Amino acid sequence: PCRAKLPARRKQMQQHKAVFALSLCRKAGALVTGFDAVKESVYQGKAALVLCAQDASEGTQARVRRFCEGLCQVLTLPCTQAQLAAVTKKNTAVLAVQNAELAKLCASAAGTAPSHH
Repeated sequence: PCRAKLPARRKQMQQHKAVFALSLCRKAGALVTGFDAVKESVYQGKAALVLCAQDASEGTQARVRRFCEGLCQVLTLPCTQAQLAAVTKKNTAVLAVQNAELAKLCASAAGTAPSHH
């Protein structure tokens, strides 16, 4: 009975890590939210990492991957837009981290090691 709860507990811990990492980014002024602002951040070369909420639509995720291609890594967070709203203060499916060290922390929290371009 205890083992059945482990995957759910692990997912919950991963979500907590992601929210914590993003709140550090926000406090450091290194978090950009919203599709258009993130796209601009990528094109200006400021984004170190782009993140999508796990419930972002397939269309949104595809558009994000297209404009980030060759410019910036894109990862999917283990959090929904509603969970991210605790940090972002608004419903958003797309975020960018503009600090390389914080991007590493967020990639780790998303459960993925960042790749280098």
